[in-house]
Amino acid sequence: MAAFSDEQKKIALLLLREPKTEEELNKQLNIPHDKLTVELKGMIKLGLISKEGYPTKYKLKQEIIDEVHKRKKIAEEDAFRLRINAIIELKAIEENLLKKHAKKIMEAIKKEKNFTIYSLTLAEIIEEEEDEMYSTFIEVNLSLRDFPTLIRFLFYYGPTSIEVIKPTKIEFSNFEFQEGIMQLADIFQKYANYLEKNITEKEMEKFYKNLYK
Repeated sequence: MAAFSDEQKKIALLLLREPKTEEELNKQLNIPHDKLTVELKGMIKLGLISKEGYPTKYKLKQEIIDEVHKRKKIAEEDAFRLRINAIIELKAIEENLLKKHAKKIMEAIKKEKNFTIYSLTLAEIIEEEEDEMYSTFIEVNLSLRDFPTLIRFLFYYGPTSIEVIKPTKIEFSNFEFQEGIMQLADIFQKYANYLEKNITEKEMEKFYKNLYK
């Protein structure tokens, strides 16, 4: 789903029900007229809205309306408390290899029983000439069952950025928090065991030196 600025979100919410003129939007929003004009032009350029009729009315693109309704329906049946939007960046030396890797990650996310997926999209693959690499990213909007599930998502999917959508405040039971911490400790132990078996003592010293900088 397209990303909106705060002002654009306000405009989009009003356009969800029906198209509106610039004057109608100006009356209902606390946005200066010149600022509103700039935001509308920006939304048109991004392909988020279109103009129709006379007097000119601004209309939210149908695919965005459909996506909002789809997410609303999912949310009505979603009992999970934590909801996030995350970016998972990927790189590879070959384009096909990157596509396969991205596909595997997306399939794995879809199979997770403790995730409720609102949207899952793969960005266009870009060739980075300086690094001679191909890059892309997966954007996922999902809710998670609990704190241990969040820990699992962080370590097994390695997102580079996360936006917490809800809640604004949350409390964990002692049991739930301990489960998450134990899972975290288990993951660290597995990494430590792997490092001990697969790298030399000098490499290990260098690794810990960089880790604790």
